[in-house]
Order: sequence, then structure tokens, then C-alpha cells
Amino acid sequence: MPGLTDLIEAGRPVEYHAPSKRALVAPKVWNLAVEQLAEGRWSLLGLWGEPDTVHMALLDEVRDIGVISLQCPGGRYPSVGQRHPPALRLERAASDLFGLSPQGLPDTRRWLDHGQWGVSHPLATAPQAPAAASSYRFLAAEGESLHQIPVGPVHAGIIEPGHFRFTASGETIVRLEERLGYVHKGIEGLMKGSPVDRAARLAGRTSGDSTVAYSLAFARAAEAALGVDVPRRAVWLRALMAELERLANHLGDIGAICNDAAFAIMLAHCGALREHVLRASDAAFGHRLMRDRVVPGGAASDLSEEGTVAIRSVVAEIRQRFPHLVELYDNTASLQDRTVATGRLKGELARQYAAGGYVGRASGRDFDARRSPGYPPYDELAFDVPVLQEGDVNARVWIRIREVEQSLSLVEQILERLPAGPIHVDIAGPNGPREGMAVVEGFRGDILAWLRIGEAGMVERCHLRDPSWFQWPLLETAIEGNIVADFPLCNKSFNCSYSGHDL
Repeated sequence: MPGLTDLIEAGRPVEYHAPSKRALVAPKVWNLAVEQLAEGRWSLLGLWGEPDTVHMALLDEVRDIGVISLQCPGGRYPSVGQRHPPALRLERAASDLFGLSPQGLPDTRRWLDHGQWGVSHPLATAPQAPAAASSYRFLAAEGESLHQIPVGPVHAGIIEPGHFRFTASGETIVRLEERLGYVHKGIEGLMKGSPVDRAARLAGRTSGDSTVAYSLAFARAAEAALGVDVPRRAVWLRALMAELERLANHLGDIGAICNDAAFAIMLAHCGALREHVLRASDAAFGHRLMRDRVVPGGAASDLSEEGTVAIRSVVAEIRQRFPHLVELYDNTASLQDRTVATGRLKGELARQYAAGGYVGRASGRDFDARRSPGYPPYDELAFDVPVLQEGDVNARVWIRIREVEQSLSLVEQILERLPAGPIHVDIAGPNGPREGMAVVEGFRGDILAWLRIGEAGMVERCHLRDPSWFQWPLLETAIEGNIVADFPLCNKSFNCSYSGHDL
């Protein structure tokens, strides 16, 4: 069978796409790629639309990445989701936004569009009048003594909205179906026609807990498109911010998972450590979440001596206190009873959906964008990527624990070797249209950013793909056969982003 590079070379390559290759292909080539996905040889990294074109980012068996694009006469194209289920929701979203019609799509229900926008297909060349709002048809489940439990979209905590429809037999969950899209912000529509710096700020607000990772993905895509070389000090500062963000989120998640198993002491201690990381980030970069500190061309804030001291102090504190918390987690039988063998995700599904981050790695999928395709300075740093096979809540906790340990090491290495020099270079507008793509490892997994910059230096199109697009559907299958009371525990162990998914 042809490789991804062969398929791209068989099409019409786009010369101004960097660093990977993109090509316009014929329907036959598109279908060959779908066949590779369906047979499990390739992975889907993203699928997005434009008014007359659909794009797929693909990862092949040798870890090459490329993009194929198919023109859609009349808005129609052969559905990917018909043979490769991970594409289903992405195709439904592209249909809502652009009016594209995937032929053979098994599920044609609207996904992001809840009938409240006041317009249909808002990013199409000619948006249409809104379609009449209709009730959402949840999938049926058959069997004796089944009942449904609707939960959300408004929840009993300060969390984002999402609807969960459980079908249960007694306390055992037979089916879970999600309905998302409640926090659609129109990020991609707002980016259209924006200067690169404004679009970068919007990217950093796609999912607030991953603002560094999103800013880095967008910046790297823009820099690839424009051929910008970022100063070495800025590259290392960006990695420092990314690892601090990873530390804060993993510490918060470990505590929150234990809290959902009624073990609140872990939440208190892990929450305190997370708070100290956020304070150190504020001292180092002037913002607790480091929002708008990663920018195209480099970094917006340098690291002062005071910031270095704050980061070293919090690393020392975590190294002292965290092992005792790990021991407490591992030696509490009542806690282990709730997490071990609960919410198990099969390895073949993790691979089929190209699940990133702790969700994929806890189920045997060995993928980390820092290592492959890789980006600096991680090629100069020593770190391990923890992988487990069990795929349960406990495994997802342990992946986070090991990644905390790795991030502590990475932070220390970066501080020890941080190069001197400038932290930013100006970016110039292109002489013609330019396209760039980047894959960056956030704390949830790989984030993809793709954009096109026009001659005037304005963003013509940008697509951002959160790892949650491929993790939310897996939560539905991982919860089957578990009891209703374990859903909060399973849900938190996945910790998918509503905002990053809903855009």
C-alpha cells in the first residue's frame, strides 16, 4: 500500500505549506487514505473544513505527518466517519460550520449548532437562515428494565456545561451518550481576517487550562508559515512554561480524581501544591496561567532572578511532599477499590481514536508530540514517556504521577541550561499566502494548529484541534458496565475539555 508521502506526491502539492506537506488530491486518493485509517495503519490527527474544501491531517505508520485536501463540488465529499468512527464528530462540526455534506455519514445530527445561532453554516461563503430548532434525538438502547438518567448541561459545580444521557439497568450503565457544543465561542470565525497577534490571543483562550499549549501550537504554526526562527532563549522559556502548566494541571487532576472517590485529603494537599505552582508561574511570568506569554516570534516575558528562585522553590517543595501523597494514594485500600479496574479503556480503541495524553498512554498508546514528531528544546532534554496497559482510572492516575515526576526533571534541566539572549523577533507579513501546521503536547495530549496567512498578513483560516475531540467518545465506551456512581470518577480521570472541544 502507498505511504502518506506517496499519496501527497500523487496529488497537487501546496508549495507554501510548512513544515509538513499538503496536497490537493482526487476522490480516489482521499478514499485510499480513508482505507488506511479504517484498517488501522494510519491515525487521524484532524479533519476540518473550508467553504469548498475539506482537509485531513494524517499520521502514518512511520510517524510521518501530512495533510490531504479534497475539493467539494456542491459541498459534498465522501465521508471519512462512515469507515473511521473517530471522524464522525469532526465531520458533523464541519457540516454545522461550513455546510459541507459528507456522503454516507452515519450520523447527520447537528453537533455544535443547537439552533441558537441565528444563522446556519456561519463560516460558509453564503451563510443561510437558521434551520428550525428541533429536539435532539438520542440513540436508542433496547432491553428489559432500562431507564434513562439525564444529567446537565448545567451541573452542580463550577464546571462547563455538557449533557450526559445515561441508559441504565438498575445501577449499571448500558449506554452513555454525550451532547456537547454548549460553550461554542466561534473562535475560528473570530480569527478570520484578524492580524496574527490578535489571532494568537484568541488561540490562547480556546481552553483556559491549556493556554500555554494552545499559544505554543498557534505560534509554531505561524512561525512555520512565515519562516521565522525563534531565539533559543525564547524556545527554552516556552518549554518551561509548558511544563509548569503540565505540573499544575496534573496535580489538580490527581487531587480531584481522589476527591470523586470521597478521599478529600488528596484534593486538599494536591490543590495546595497546584496553587504554589500557579503562584510561582505568576512570580516568574506575571500571570498565574501564563496567558499571552507565548507569542509568535518568541516569548512576551523573560525570566527574572526572582522568578527563577520561585520556580526552584516550588520544585523543591513538590519533590519533598509529593512522594508522601503518592504513597498515601497507593496504600489506601478503599481508594484503590474505587480506581482499580474502573472505567477501563481498551488499547485497540485508544489506538483507533489516536487518543493522546494520559488517556492514550494509560491504554498502551505510546505517543507524545514532544518526542515525535518532536520540537525544540525537547530534542536536547532527557525525559521518559510513561506508558501503561491497564487503561483504568488507576492507570490514568499513575500516568499523571509519572508525568509530574518527569516535568519536575524537565523544569530543573531547563533552568540549569537556559541560554542567554533575546526572547523575541518581529514577524513580517508574507509575500504571498502561506500555511503552517504544528502539533504540540499539552497536558491532555496533542493539540493541532493549522492556519493560512494571506498577503496582507491577516489570518484567512485557522483550525485548532483539542485532544478532547478523540477522548470524549472514548469516555462513552469506558463507562459501559460501570455503575452510575462511578461516572464522576471516570469523567474526571479523562478530564476532557468542553471549551477546547466546542471552540
